[in-house]
Amino acid sequence: MNWEFIRQSIPLYQEAFLLTLIIAFWGILGAFFVGLLVSVIRHYRIPILQQLSTIYIEFSRNTPLLIQLFFLYFGFPRLGIILTSQTCAIIGLIFLGGSYMAESFRSGFEAVPSSQIELATSIGLSPLQSFRYVILPQALAISLPSFSANIIFLLKETSVFSAVALADLMYVAKDLIGLYYETDEALFMLVIAYLILLLPISLAFSLIERRLRFAGFGNTSTLSGK
Repeated sequence: MNWEFIRQSIPLYQEAFLLTLIIAFWGILGAFFVGLLVSVIRHYRIPILQQLSTIYIEFSRNTPLLIQLFFLYFGFPRLGIILTSQTCAIIGLIFLGGSYMAESFRSGFEAVPSSQIELATSIGLSPLQSFRYVILPQALAISLPSFSANIIFLLKETSVFSAVALADLMYVAKDLIGLYYETDEALFMLVIAYLILLLPISLAFSLIERRLRFAGFGNTSTLSGK
């Protein structure tokens, strides 16, 4: 193992790590809100929009992110729409992640006991207030394990961004391998970078899940008062 090469390559991985983190943050944040919107449309069965949301989910979940990125980066310019690599990466992550987040929200909404909604109505809460103060908080707590899995999945998917000339972690690793043939060292740094990115998030979500279970959240029998 060439430790001197690794030491000299650290600044390149630091820049790529920061870029990957920024894109992942905005992509996952956007996916969260898209998933919430789509799940609300499906949960309340809003005409026309419900059918469109179903088509979106099926199309998004059944096409690879790499193909979606190619369509954004190489296909859109033929329509007169030119997007930067970073914009394509963020949009692609939102498009893919939104469908997975929507399914997580859906399972959370369906797990909230109907008695909770009836109680909210009986004390005079409007449908919007019931959703905001009763349904949504419980659905978020119930769906937290699914959300954490989706976030980790989307972070791993950032490894394909190099296909649209984005200087992310994978791009730097492949570039170093092509230039210096230091394959082991480049891949070692890549693995370490993704561990630094993913491991704290995984541990943080595990801790939050344990605390929520201890507090009684995420258990439908507790929420229903049984």
